[in-house]
Formats: sequence, structure tokens, C-alpha cells
Amino acid sequence: MKRSEKRDQLVVTAVAAFCCLGVLLAGVGAFAADVNLDDFDHQGRKIYVAADKTPTIFMSAESGDRNLAGYYSLRQYPGSPPRIPHTVNLTFTGDETDCLSCHAKGGYSQEFGKFVPVTPHPESTLCYQCHAQVTTEELFVGTDWQSIAPPRLGRPFLGGSPPPIPHALQLRENCIACHTGPGAVVEIRVGHSARGNCRQCHVPAVQTAPMVEFQRK
Repeated sequence: MKRSEKRDQLVVTAVAAFCCLGVLLAGVGAFAADVNLDDFDHQGRKIYVAADKTPTIFMSAESGDRNLAGYYSLRQYPGSPPRIPHTVNLTFTGDETDCLSCHAKGGYSQEFGKFVPVTPHPESTLCYQCHAQVTTEELFVGTDWQSIAPPRLGRPFLGGSPPPIPHALQLRENCIACHTGPGAVVEIRVGHSARGNCRQCHVPAVQTAPMVEFQRK
């Protein structure tokens, strides 16, 4: 085959490949346009939006000192809204969205000398409806009430498999808010927040009854 014929054949091949690529890209664009980004389980889109808006340093710093003991000490029972563990400036009481000035993105607080935990539900702006300050440590009446036991961590059914989610997802759909960054609890802080689609591997398994191991007959 002559050199000119080889050149012409290469040109034809390149043009054909370019046309195929254009068709593929057009198909991808058409598919993406048909995808509803809000159609995720349990408002999973929050994870992606929050990850885009959170500075990298807030996701990767390792100087947090929050632990599970302190986490549960702020709650009457596992899953309940935590009390506000610090004083609130009186100027904030007229506008509850001021809470988000610290708790929307986190970061380091010079006032308290530590990193601020991030709320998983910044769209719920009536903060004081669920979160309250403690004004006294004394009980109004005597009681023998005891809190329920917190969920156990880990517990994958197979060794090395992703652990299940041991809590309900209502108001806690944004996994990275609690599980990444320096403000996260040490025991549940993960190192792969960039993967984003948490519930592709981790599934909710709230334990309301003893787990029974399956045995094949």
C-alpha cells in the first residue's frame, strides 16, 4: 500500500472514531438530562451538595477531640436532639439562623478552642424547637428513668464487609456532616469521605430485635 493510501485510510479511521465519540457524548448528555438529581433515597443528594460546599481542610483535618462519651452525654437518649452545651449570645435569640454561622460548615472556633460540629440538616432553621439550653442540673421531680443503650458500632455480617448504619436516617441523611472532618466524633470518623455515595455500601439496619444468624437447611 502506498504512503498516500495509508494516510487517507488513517484520516478516514480518525473521522469515523470522532463521529462515534460524538454520538456517545450526545447519548451521555441526553441521559444526564433525564436524571432527576433529587431522586435519591432519604434525600441522599445532601451528601453531594454538602461535599461540594465544604472546604477540603474542614473534611481532612485531624485535630478533633469529640468522642462518643461526650456525644451521648448531651442527649437524653440515643437519637434525641442534643442540648446546647454552651451559652448563646442574646443577640442570636432573635434569629435562629445565626446558629448556622458556625454549624453550617464547621471550622475552628477561637471562642471555644475547638472545631465546631456540623449540622446534618441546615435547612431546618428552627433550631430552638429541638435543641435547648440547660438552665439547671436539678430534677423537677424524682425519677428512676434510664436511657436506652446506644447502638453498637461495626457489626458487619461478614468480616471486612461494610458495617450497617445502626441508626435511623431522619434528619441525619447527610452522612459526611457527622462522620468526617475534625468536628466529627473520633470513634465514627471515616477516612473515605470523598466516595460520597455512602449508602451504596452501608445500609440502614436499626436493631430493634436480637439479630438471628441465618442457617441454611
